[in-house]
Amino acid sequence: MRDPYEVLGVPRSASAAAIKSAYRKLAKKHHPDSNKDDPKASARFAEINSANEILGDEEKRKQFDRGEIDADGKPRFQGFPGGGAGRGGPGGGFENYTFRSGGGPGGGFGGGGGFEDILNSMFGGSARGGRGGGSPFEFDTGGVGVDLDLKVAMSVTLEESVKGGEKRVRLPSGKELNVKVPPGVTAGQQIRLKGQGESAPGHRPGDLLITIQIAPHPFFKVEGSDVRLDLPITLYEAVLGAKVRAPTLGSAVELSIPKNTSSGRTFRLKGKGLPKSDGSAGDLFITTKIVLPDGNDAELEALMTKWRDKHPYNPRSNLS
Repeated sequence: MRDPYEVLGVPRSASAAAIKSAYRKLAKKHHPDSNKDDPKASARFAEINSANEILGDEEKRKQFDRGEIDADGKPRFQGFPGGGAGRGGPGGGFENYTFRSGGGPGGGFGGGGGFEDILNSMFGGSARGGRGGGSPFEFDTGGVGVDLDLKVAMSVTLEESVKGGEKRVRLPSGKELNVKVPPGVTAGQQIRLKGQGESAPGHRPGDLLITIQIAPHPFFKVEGSDVRLDLPITLYEAVLGAKVRAPTLGSAVELSIPKNTSSGRTFRLKGKGLPKSDGSAGDLFITTKIVLPDGNDAELEALMTKWRDKHPYNPRSNLS
């Protein structure tokens, strides 16, 4: 991935608040739901979320600034233990050795022991003299653990986590794969692709382990398997009642707003939340928010003044 500072368009000296603000603006601008005709929107959205996962976390940001992790959040190689300044020369962290085959005088390493001794110390006695004129050494890796599994993170939208779909993931090597996202996937869940990990001579290829991350949604909030939504309504819809269109994770629904509905009233839509492991689904909770028109409206003000004088009331009386 690109430098997370470059992705979010902020300088390295940016404050946490500036990073948060930049992330929110970019996430809203590039959300796949708002760019359905742009096939690259999902990739940009995922890159923005990955950058925020590093810069939005104080500890990860410090690790990145110190060069301890890369732009994908993976640890950088810091050299072998024991290496250091004054010992490794131009390699930086690597020690320089001269290897000689044979075990007789003058054929050792550092004056004692041969190449086989070095290999024995490195591989726990698993290096043995060659047989039959092949390579001078053969390796028995039975006792050496080699982890060839490759671990990456993939960001999906909330809708994709519910419905499933196909996403393109980019590996550290630059290789790209199409990955099928199963319906009902949850944050932290892993998808395993057999044989798509790293490879090494004499070993079967490792697996690719993809950890699912669910990107923040512009207006839905997730609480376990339940989902919450703030639904703006007009003043006259609240007073007179109305039927308004409300989004869900599936198709939109028509919600009946009763007369005299206050801002903050919550409606529950059963089974419109996220899938559960038992096959059921959580609920969608819709909370009304009365929104007044932009700008000053003299007619509305006159109406409210007249109404106030005839029908005064105090909704905060129980707070005193």
